Parts: sequence; structure tokens; C-alpha cells
Amino acid sequence: MLAIRAARLFDGTRTTKNPIVYVESGTVVGVAHGASPADTEVLDLGDATLLPGLVDAHTHLVFDASDDAVGRLRSVSDDDLLAGARVAAGRALRAGITTVRDLGDRGYVARRLRAELDRSPESGPLVLSAGPPLTSPRGHCWWLGGEVSGEAAIRAAVADHAAHGVDVIKVLATGGEITLGTKPYLPQFTPAELAAAADEAHRHGLPVAAHAHSAGAIAAAVDAGFDTIEHGSFLTEDGAAADDAVIAKLAASRSVVSATLGYLPGRPVAPRTAAISATLTAIFTRQRAAGVRMIVTSDAGIDPSKPHDVLPYAAEMFLLFGDGPEAALRAVTADAAAACGVGATKGRVAAGYDADLLVVTGDPTTDITALREVQAVFRSGVRVR
Repeated sequence: MLAIRAARLFDGTRTTKNPIVYVESGTVVGVAHGASPADTEVLDLGDATLLPGLVDAHTHLVFDASDDAVGRLRSVSDDDLLAGARVAAGRALRAGITTVRDLGDRGYVARRLRAELDRSPESGPLVLSAGPPLTSPRGHCWWLGGEVSGEAAIRAAVADHAAHGVDVIKVLATGGEITLGTKPYLPQFTPAELAAAADEAHRHGLPVAAHAHSAGAIAAAVDAGFDTIEHGSFLTEDGAAADDAVIAKLAASRSVVSATLGYLPGRPVAPRTAAISATLTAIFTRQRAAGVRMIVTSDAGIDPSKPHDVLPYAAEMFLLFGDGPEAALRAVTADAAAACGVGATKGRVAAGYDADLLVVTGDPTTDITALREVQAVFRSGVRVR
């Protein structure tokens, strides 16, 4: 049995002092405070904080975070994408991100990677995969292979994804910045098509995520019963503008907004994003004030400002919306795990949970930047850093 002591524990919901976490066979079997039993050897990590491994619920392992991530993806084989995804997953794990939800690949590459890592958990994070995201013909990310149109075809595509063993269904409800010919403020599917996708996903026991930037698409996805609203940015043709009626609809629903935040300092940010950053901050602040449930994610891989270990910077941005550090920590641990459907085993440090653990120097419950000061990472009870 492994026993780990640190000065503080954030267990996914609250903070306590002087914890000892007991791990056996890859699982947390107990958490105690104070002195350890005399016959127990304890790994003492000193003035550090022990917390659950982070959960990035929106990442793209097949994108390489280069200046031309899309061009590179479209020019290489699926085996090359798999090799790059291994590297990306390893980078995430070293940053303490022990669970990732890949929301768009080609050829079910992320599913192949998950199968590898399930056999050797210490080699990378748990990978939850969506496969090729469903998009309209020549819609956003059409080159990933998920083009579909019409309610019957959408249901068939969801069923096919389920047969491939995906963990979540991703639907591109609006266009996006990285696909020429599409616009993030324009819808790609009708409300009836979105409802068919959500219903079929839930029939197969799968959560369903909507890439939705515009107010209309956000409202339609909520009405359809989508579990997460990815981005939720309220983009318009000439910028962004909050819609209080849609925000109220979000707040009254079970849908969770997955706020794709975080940029590596010193790297250029997309010009459109930079131009409206203050407006976006105000929009997310209004959502939080209205009671919208929100998790912190990254959209890692799409450009050089978003490498696959950028999630700690996303947690820092969350504080701009009026919440404190503990809320930000919940948004990248327990809340994110619950939104991904793995909240019974991930995102907490408690008996019965997987021993996916992060140890950082300092106290992120008072200074969120401590998430960047990684001292140790455990995956399934094995120390990997």
C-alpha cells in the first residue's frame, strides 16, 4: 500500500490540511488526517497540495498545436496522427491532466489511443473519445469525416459511432474559425436534427456535446437536451453579444457550458478572439452570475497558443468571471469529470476513486497559478512524474 502525505488536500470539493492518502491497486482506499500509523511508510511531499488529476473535457489530440495544425492533419496518415496523439497525451499527463476528452479526431484515432493506454495507464491519461464530429456537408471540420445531413442519417451516424466504442457524441451545431467557408455564428443543423442527435446518443447511453457559438444554436442545443455546450460564446457576425433569454434558458437547464479557455503566454492568439476578449469575459461573467453551470476546458491542439498542457492557464482565466480559486479547481476536477460522465471514478480524492493524483508546490486554493508548479503526478497509483 502507498501512503502519501502533503500539507494540504483539495479533494475535488473542499480543502483540508495534513492529509494522508492511501492507495492500493490503483485506487484510493482511504483518506486520513493527522499522524500516520507507526508501521506505515509514508511518502511525505512537504509543503505541497495534493489534488485530483485534472480533467480536460475538450481537447484535440490529433491536432499538433502548430501554426498549421489543420494542414498537417490533412496531409498525414491515421498512423501518423496516432503517433502525434501519443506525444500530445504524454504532454498532458506530465502537466497533471490525467483524463482528457477528445472532441474530434479522424478515423477514430483517439479510440485507438485509448485502447493502448488502457493496457498501460501510466503511459498517458484516460482518453474519452468522440470520433469524427458530426457536421453538415462541407461544414466545420468536414475533413475529419463526419459529414451528415437529415434526421435519419444523423441517427445512423450516432449508432455507428456507438458501435465504434466512442465515449461521447460531438455535434458541430455552428461553423468554426478553422474551416474555410463556415461561420461560427451560423447554424449547421436544424433544431429537429439536433434533437435527433441528442436522442439517439442518449438511447445508446452516451453523453452528447454541441459545438455552439451563436445564441440561436446554444438555445437549440439546450432544447434538444445536449449535456454540454462547447464554447458557449454568443458570437455574432460582427463580434459577440450576450442574450439574457438564452442565458436564463441555460441556467434553468441541465446543460453545462464547457468554456474553452487558456492561452500560453507569449504566443499569438487568433485575431478575432483577441479583438473581442473583453466582451467574451463579460458574457461568461453574466452566465456565471445567472447560475449557468460551467466547466473549464482548453480546446488544446488547434494552434500554438493552445498546447496540450495549457489547462492550468484556462483555470486562471476562469477567475476573471467572478469565481474564486476553489471554484476553478472544481471546474477542472470534480465538475469536469461529472460532465464527462466519469464522476464516479475521476475528479475526486476519496475512497473508491481512481488514484489519478496531482501534487503541486504551494497552495492553488489561494493562488491558482500553483497549478503550474507540478511536483508529482500519479496515474492509477503509479508515479509518472
